[in-house]
Amino acid sequence: MPTDFAWAAQITTVAGDGTPGVLDGTALHARFADPFGLAVDRQGNLYVADAGNNNRIRKITPDGAVTALAGAQEGFADGSAASAAFNTPSGLAIDQAGNVFVADTGNNAIRKITPEGVVTTVAGNGKAGYRNGPASGAQFNGPVGVAVDQRGNVYVADTYNDRIRVIGADGQVKTLAGGDRPGYQDGPAADALFDTPCALVVDAKGDLFIADTKNSAIRKLTGAGEVTTIASSPPKDREALLKRPQGLALTPDGFLYVGDTARGRILQISPSGELRGLTGIGIDVAIGDDTAARLKSPTGIALDRSGALYVADAADYMVRKVTPKMPATGLPTTAHTGGAALRSSPQSSIRAAQPASFPWPLKPQNRWHEIVGTMGEVRGNYDGESRDHFHSGVDVQAAIGTPVLAVADEKTSSVLPNWGYGGLSEGLGIDTMTYIHMRVGRTEKDEPIDPARFIVLNDNDGKPMRVRVKRGTRFSVGDALGTVNRMYHVHLEYSPAGAEVNPLTLSFPGFKDQLPPRIEDIQLFDRAARRLSKKRGGRLLVQRSLGDFSIVVDAYDQMDGNAARRRLGLYKLGYQILHADGTPVRGFEQALVNLEFNRLPPDREAVKIAYADSSGDTVHSSGATRFLYVVTNTVRDGRAKTGSWRAADLPQGDYLIRIFAADYAGNQAINDRDLPITVE
Repeated sequence: MPTDFAWAAQITTVAGDGTPGVLDGTALHARFADPFGLAVDRQGNLYVADAGNNNRIRKITPDGAVTALAGAQEGFADGSAASAAFNTPSGLAIDQAGNVFVADTGNNAIRKITPEGVVTTVAGNGKAGYRNGPASGAQFNGPVGVAVDQRGNVYVADTYNDRIRVIGADGQVKTLAGGDRPGYQDGPAADALFDTPCALVVDAKGDLFIADTKNSAIRKLTGAGEVTTIASSPPKDREALLKRPQGLALTPDGFLYVGDTARGRILQISPSGELRGLTGIGIDVAIGDDTAARLKSPTGIALDRSGALYVADAADYMVRKVTPKMPATGLPTTAHTGGAALRSSPQSSIRAAQPASFPWPLKPQNRWHEIVGTMGEVRGNYDGESRDHFHSGVDVQAAIGTPVLAVADEKTSSVLPNWGYGGLSEGLGIDTMTYIHMRVGRTEKDEPIDPARFIVLNDNDGKPMRVRVKRGTRFSVGDALGTVNRMYHVHLEYSPAGAEVNPLTLSFPGFKDQLPPRIEDIQLFDRAARRLSKKRGGRLLVQRSLGDFSIVVDAYDQMDGNAARRRLGLYKLGYQILHADGTPVRGFEQALVNLEFNRLPPDREAVKIAYADSSGDTVHSSGATRFLYVVTNTVRDGRAKTGSWRAADLPQGDYLIRIFAADYAGNQAINDRDLPITVE
């Protein structure tokens, strides 16, 4: 299928200040816990399924006021406004009469809210299961998507039953497509298979378009009962345009918009089947571009009557608007603003309150454990690339089979929160916390820990093939999440407000670090990436005529209690230019600190900005990791850009290059490794 990366888009914020919470009022000051599904009515009101701890349906009026339409606490109750209760509401749809239909995932039910705010249950009895027939006795299993056609039929993406269901206008529930196990198969509806379908839309002909999330595919179910695939990507293709589709919106002229959560993308599929990237990492944002707004996790998307495209950016706790920067077929260029004041939205700021002390992910949770990996370290891959990605959390050492414990009271927000069954990188992301390198929901012997929360799926031969954790599953501090696998540590990531933050901010009990970082070597490279090596009188010769240079530092850190062989990454690095007598050159009175691993850039390739070639080590090697930091480049605050040092700005003479290197605890490297240079 052809693809086009040429589009670019402007992303603005319609509602939400980027901080999790619950707050009505002015749109840009409102707060959401888990904005997921979206729908727009004929009057331009925007409805938001706000899950998490809020469990309510919010309304954004055309003049930018945010109110609660229905729901106030987690539960299962019909009634008016705040007396009604939801449990992890997800997809939304609106019929011609203005009724809002809700896929109430945690309650395994489909609910309806009238324009007056009265909530009733359309189908589902609250229990997870699979049963057709009269709506009152029907059963669903974590439905996430919902759509309604002109005749009043309500279509359901019955997500964890891997089926597409319909609630007819006569109140009868039946299955349209999907089987008794997850899979991937086109053909007659009775034979078709899906894997975790999450969203659907219906066109005027009665054809359904389905976001088949786990299969990384967009499927079509015709009114005649035939299932086909209109877009997909190979499972192992990391760079594929379509990776984890979760939101869908359809224009009257047949253009389909897709919210893809894997890399924060909005995609378009034309009526002829051409797949284009409208916005997202790798499409309209260059590596190192620190001004472009981005989407973190586009779960629900919706189009209003004038063609304005709205996005529930769940991980950023915002509702966004996407507008092409240049005309694009299938999306009008004069989009309705909804009346709300719009602003450009940079990376979400981190304002979540930090606890005084945080439990460790291992027993005992209130005592010290050895940290064997820190945020910002360079990591390789299994294909021999030593600079594949940043290490995005901390690693805590433990023996194989050690139980991994929850460190926070949280509720799963993703429809696919776990991955990698049986692999070294198997993990589970709950909400702000992610745990990796464990057997999710299983003991060392692969026995289930908690079958109610960790559902084991078997293959055709009855052998376990993966574990399913449903959206809305709750965990409390100390709950067992799995057991450490062959990596001999648990990896912990922390994302409190839409961006990964250094987990050392969590102040683990007993954590100490009194050891300073060590600088092994300082190197200079010219613009052609050639290392300078000529010396005179013990000083490195630097030619002013060569212009710009990169300064590379070979350094590492350790913490109290680390094994002698352990090498950890640093937290801050910079450089300073001094005269030969040690006094600072003008402009370098303080070290220029360009590298700070407080929040990582979203671009995978940014690791090559922070680290020089020959850094790192492939993940399957037993060699020692080298940290070769390019301190003339900038990586900090979630941004990355290249830079250089201009030797031409200095008069000829002798100088020193001094490195500033510090760990998270504030320990600084001893200044005994200054590099003497002669500028000619």
